Amino acid sequence: MKTPALVLVIGATGALGRPAVSLLRERGVAVRALSRHPAQAADLAALGAEAVPGDLTDPASLQRACQGATRVLACAHGLMGRGRWTSEAVDDAGHRALLVAARDAGVERFVYTSALGAHDGHPVDFFRTKATIERAVRASGMPSAILRPSAFMEHHVHNFNGKGLLEKGRAQLIGPGTKRRNFVAASDVAHFAVRALLDEPLPFTSLDIGGHEHLSGLDIARLYAQAAGVEARVSHMPAAVARALSVLARPLHPGMARVMRLLSLPDDAFDEGFDGAAALEARFGLRLKRVPEFVREQVALAGRPPAH
Repeated sequence: MKTPALVLVIGATGALGRPAVSLLRERGVAVRALSRHPAQAADLAALGAEAVPGDLTDPASLQRACQGATRVLACAHGLMGRGRWTSEAVDDAGHRALLVAARDAGVERFVYTSALGAHDGHPVDFFRTKATIERAVRASGMPSAILRPSAFMEHHVHNFNGKGLLEKGRAQLIGPGTKRRNFVAASDVAHFAVRALLDEPLPFTSLDIGGHEHLSGLDIARLYAQAAGVEARVSHMPAAVARALSVLARPLHPGMARVMRLLSLPDDAFDEGFDGAAALEARFGLRLKRVPEFVREQVALAGRPPAH
């Protein structure tokens, strides 16, 4: 392993950025942690990271952040963005500006966080944009690696499902909640990000990443209820209603509209499966977190002792 002079992490206070910075600092790597809200990076600064303000919609801030950096991890996104931080501004134009800034600064390796299943024909624009930026990364001329994780547990298991049951006594699902999806912990994806940043030679150019289980929204709500010792109360917004609301919401909150449309699509609209978790564990010598384990952790953090 060659220790780079400085790793720049874009989106350092996010679900993936925060554990990636922590792992890098544990290895003694100098880190510049860029965030729209650097005040939220106090814990990263306490680890010795250089917390700096910056924004993918502000090319000048990206140019400043890239100066002196030898490797870059791009793990910010605008899936839920609105206002100046729409997906078009962040995931597309912002990452193109970042690639230019990194190349001009002489960055030696660029690690990009895409999404499992991203391709040009995907029914959701966010995934089509990810596929477009994958090509831009490869065309940049910089040595690069692309991470393609499945849905993060932190968002899609907790924030979009179990959190409502713990805080309000009811999970709110869009549609029947029957689609089985793959999930991975962002804290586990951070290990692959660090390997892509530090390993010599570059360990992969593109890596699909996912966890062991395939669970539906109903399955997840039941796991939370069981762990918390409460009734599995679930409300369902009909998919047709969600699709109609997504059209109405788009002018005001395009990010929320996108997620509502994504979750309202038929179960067979696009595949969210992944069958390579065991192979990843064997290849990289790590253990991937299971969804029930993650759920128990979230219940404990919410101050509810797990049910026995």
